[in-house]
Amino acid sequence: MPDTKAQQEQEKAGRRKIVVGEVVSSRMNKTIVVKTKRTKGHGFYVRVVSRDKKFYAHDEKNTARVGDIVRLEETRPLSKLKRWRLKEVIRKAALVPELMASVDESAGGK
Repeated sequence: MPDTKAQQEQEKAGRRKIVVGEVVSSRMNKTIVVKTKRTKGHGFYVRVVSRDKKFYAHDEKNTARVGDIVRLEETRPLSKLKRWRLKEVIRKAALVPELMASVDESAGGK
């Protein structure tokens, strides 16, 4: 048995939390804002209730853009709000919303 019970407990306690969400802002340098959605049943009304939460995450290479689906990993505090870092971009957005808005404006004028 290579892993003892103590080593297994230490690995379990040392795991970092991971969340998946959509990038809603990437205007800051090396920082993104990611929104996650959680749904659960209400205790009394037995209806599905959805809650949104925003996370500020460190993006070292400025790779994530608005609309991308990303995976974040918990880390030490990097600033007042940043406690997460970008682990990977799961899915890139089809078209950047800023470009989409400019295309709509140019098409609507003629």
